[in-house]
Amino acid sequence: MINIAIIGCGYWGPNLLRNFQDIGNVQVTLVVDLDNDRLAYAAEKYPKIRVSKDYHDAFAGDIDAIVIATQPTNHYQLTKEALEHNKHVLVEKPLAMSVSEAEELVRMADARDCILMVGHTFEYNPAVRLLKREIDCGTIGKPYYFYTQRLNFGIVRQDVSSLWSLAPHDISILNYLIGGMPERVAAHGFDFIQPQLADVVFMVLHYPGGVKAHVQVSWLDPRKVRSLTVVGSEKMIVYDDMADSKIQIYDKGIKRQNIDESLGPYDDFGKYQLIKSAGDVTFPKIDFTEPLRSECEEFIECITESRRPQADGLNGLQVVSVLEAADRSIKTGGEEVVIEEIKEISGTKARTYYL
Repeated sequence: MINIAIIGCGYWGPNLLRNFQDIGNVQVTLVVDLDNDRLAYAAEKYPKIRVSKDYHDAFAGDIDAIVIATQPTNHYQLTKEALEHNKHVLVEKPLAMSVSEAEELVRMADARDCILMVGHTFEYNPAVRLLKREIDCGTIGKPYYFYTQRLNFGIVRQDVSSLWSLAPHDISILNYLIGGMPERVAAHGFDFIQPQLADVVFMVLHYPGGVKAHVQVSWLDPRKVRSLTVVGSEKMIVYDDMADSKIQIYDKGIKRQNIDESLGPYDDFGKYQLIKSAGDVTFPKIDFTEPLRSECEEFIECITESRRPQADGLNGLQVVSVLEAADRSIKTGGEEVVIEEIKEISGTKARTYYL
């Protein structure tokens, strides 16, 4: 039986609590929060769980692992203290608010032989995993570019910008799908509501091999949008997390052969068709399971089997590296910033994803 303490039972914490409670060899022993109403909720729904306002109670000897779902600005300190007490840690995104902090946490976890996992939940989404398989097996041909939109009306945060609150999801998805980190980033952020906290961010990422990605995040939009589009030479795929059919494969593509002839004067439709193709739209069946449940189960499996999770500390560090570079770009008015490649730290290598 693995005993878990959850620090933070606000917006996302109850979902973590529910999922861990449903895993057979897990017992949530303690819930920590500063809000009396949240503690009352946990105590009423799960009477056997202890509640506390003091996060130090999570470092008790009977606790094996700690789940951290607090404000991002607290992630580094809480994770550091948990690792100092030799606890396994699942921390919500982002791992930390700087590369130096994230590097320190990865080193600590490695030195103490503790599991460090980051809540990049979409990497456990069956639709995203299907999309990864389609890209890897060559369905789309040569990848040209990706673009994502993560928009909503709120929640407006006062501690971090929309970049640090929303973009970690899309960066982790893109790194996972493309299989590596971007080399450069240029970003623009706009603070309409609170000074120095961007409500809207537009970001361009340059990946190896000429692959480009555009990310738009906003908590100041009339619609809730969670979508990603992949454009390739053979086909195009749309992942729409809000739709019933979450993956839509478009048999459309434009190839570069005969480019001079076919993109000349449009007086010959036959020439134009030499490089342009369009066919059916398919909607592959997805056996959907809750991504958060898969994430929680892997955290427990990694503890019991002493293995690294997919969304490990190095994965989290790579995402923080992109965020920090994007932040610098925003502060310089959108200048392109080179991102330092992170493949290994403290002997821990970035993992290759095989599905």
